[in-house]
Amino acid sequence: MKLIRTHEYLLPILAAVFFSTLLLPSASYAQGNLLLTPKRLVFNGGRTSENINLANSGKDTAHYVISMINFRMTENGGFEEVSEAEMGGFSAEPHIRFFPRQVTLAPNEAQVIRVQYSRNAQLNPGEYRSHLYVRALSKPTPLGTKGAEVSSSIEVKLTPVFGITIPVIIRIGESNTTASISGLSLTKTEDAASSTLHMTLNRNGNMSIYGDITVKHITPNGQVTQVGLVKGLAVYTPNLLRNIEFVLENNPQVDYHTGKLAVQFITNAGAKDQKTVSAELLLH
Repeated sequence: MKLIRTHEYLLPILAAVFFSTLLLPSASYAQGNLLLTPKRLVFNGGRTSENINLANSGKDTAHYVISMINFRMTENGGFEEVSEAEMGGFSAEPHIRFFPRQVTLAPNEAQVIRVQYSRNAQLNPGEYRSHLYVRALSKPTPLGTKGAEVSSSIEVKLTPVFGITIPVIIRIGESNTTASISGLSLTKTEDAASSTLHMTLNRNGNMSIYGDITVKHITPNGQVTQVGLVKGLAVYTPNLLRNIEFVLENNPQVDYHTGKLAVQFITNAGAKDQKTVSAELLLH
């Protein structure tokens, strides 16, 4: 059993065939005592080198292998592993170098992974993306361990192998990308215990979009209450949309039958080039 934590997602994979996804918004990447920062790397200016910090937060010495992997994003935000060729020439893998490729860390020890972008190739304008994959090697069975008894039945043992991926993106040229929100709707359980917001985040242009979604409830008399927040959400090229749904805060002071919901997608939150797109949903 292989567990890969991508940006925004933990992907359990059984025998490289079964995929499922679970939305796990988080400020940092942590899985199986493996910590990785930052959450993404973007080469779009003069810098050709960046550092990633890998840390072992467990109680045992751990061994890690670092490699590159290519993912295609689905319209529901999941990830499917694809080959470099299937990226249609927009894989960042051929243009990225990184070292070391194997790391052994004692408990609470950290290691810097150096990632470099090679400018040797003449790339056409656009966005090139691959994912850096850090996985923990499973522990070998100690010598002298008693083997399993002979049985007429077949025994299958699944050993979790934890891994984290982060996107590594190369951007060539100026971005003409825009975003919009559509398809807003709200579903409520019969007992009104929870309310789920459904929406579509649209992307147009030559680059991916990345940012935070905030949802605020506004009463008829203008009282504003934040009821939802999703950080670090992306729509990667070449996808034009991403269908999103998440449960809003169950606040006894908020009536989801009146007023309206104000939804904002904020790109590059806190940066000088921050942009905001908005949409509203009238409640009844």
